[in-house]
Amino acid sequence: MTFQLAHISLIIDDYDRAIDYYTQTLGFALTEDKTMSSTKRWVLVTPAGSSCSLLLAKAADAEQISRIGNQTGGRVFLFLHTDNFDEYYARLKASQVEFIKSVSEEPHGKVAVFRDFYGNLWDLIEPKTH
Repeated sequence: MTFQLAHISLIIDDYDRAIDYYTQTLGFALTEDKTMSSTKRWVLVTPAGSSCSLLLAKAADAEQISRIGNQTGGRVFLFLHTDNFDEYYARLKASQVEFIKSVSEEPHGKVAVFRDFYGNLWDLIEPKTH
């Protein structure tokens, strides 16, 4: 028996603005965009080479709106691995992505922490190869 994480919900305020950020700024692919109702869409964005997607979920009530950008109480929420840290880091810097922790060499690889458009914290990591 095996298991695989397929999608992670990310609460957003606007589908099109979120699609633009995650595809244009972060370079993810828009892998699905289906209208479910007049107020709900099924929107998936996926990093290149990943089997796990982000489900962009538009906030539907006040409680969900209050969680936009802070789904984890201020901790890093998502961990994005890359095989070319320097190139991707330069791309994000050129796109005005805010890095809140400088690049550092850690036992597990090269790491920097950035804040996405909504305020969620991400670790950008190029894992060490053994």
